Amino acid sequence: MPVLQFSANLSWLFPTLPSLPERLEAAAGAGFRWVEVAWPYEWAPELLRQETEKNRLRVVLLNTPPGDLGRGEMGLGAVPGRQEDFRKGLDLAVKYAKALDCERIHIMAGRVPAGLDRAAVEAEMEDTFLENLKYASDVLAQEGILGLLEPINSRITEPRYFLNTPQQAAALLQKLGRPNLKLQMDVFHWQIMDGNLTQNIKTHLPLIGHIQIAQVPDRNEPDSPGEVNFQYLFQLLEDLGYAGYVGCEYAPRGDTMEGLRWLRSYWESRGLQSDQLEKTSKQ
Repeated sequence: MPVLQFSANLSWLFPTLPSLPERLEAAAGAGFRWVEVAWPYEWAPELLRQETEKNRLRVVLLNTPPGDLGRGEMGLGAVPGRQEDFRKGLDLAVKYAKALDCERIHIMAGRVPAGLDRAAVEAEMEDTFLENLKYASDVLAQEGILGLLEPINSRITEPRYFLNTPQQAAALLQKLGRPNLKLQMDVFHWQIMDGNLTQNIKTHLPLIGHIQIAQVPDRNEPDSPGEVNFQYLFQLLEDLGYAGYVGCEYAPRGDTMEGLRWLRSYWESRGLQSDQLEKTSKQ
């Protein structure tokens, strides 16, 4: 039975530290051996590789670039007319992934363009996304990288995001039939959009290539007050044999280190110390 492998999402954790290199050092100090980051592109890949090696960390996930944040973009995969920009962004993500030995890239779908009704453009956006995903699959296959699709909830976080339910993402993956494209399950988003976590996990587990966690509704630590029983979910994932990574993508209620009591309790309950975690990695 695998022990879950938790990665620190450095776009969320240690928010008082201004730079990614500082957060890498903090994650190592907290006992993490695996980290993920949405957009590392402000920092040179060579510098980040040096920092990860110095801190004995492995980057397990990054995102494709968002596009123009100032214009309200949040990914380009499904945005009609932006295919060339999507491909340039994918090339940049691959460059960083190769430099950091990262084997997973979240391919961001993007938002329904401002001023347009979703129903009017949904078919065109799906066609665009499928086209871009086929292209991405071919590129990533050459590099041994897994592409991930993440549904993001449209009720709280991203009302205009194109990909918002696990069923929608699974249907796209089934249409594509590409073994190097998988589902990224964020418990926070799935609970808000659909609930039924146990059955959704059991149903979609063969498609799941990465998991992220945060309590609902406030997106804090897993042991904070909320809707989801994470002790149960962790045990379920172990029982089902999930051997991937579980990203800690939440907003700390206070000091990040103090808020990691839940993780230290998990390690202790499995008879582990933080310096033993590297030995549990199966990838």
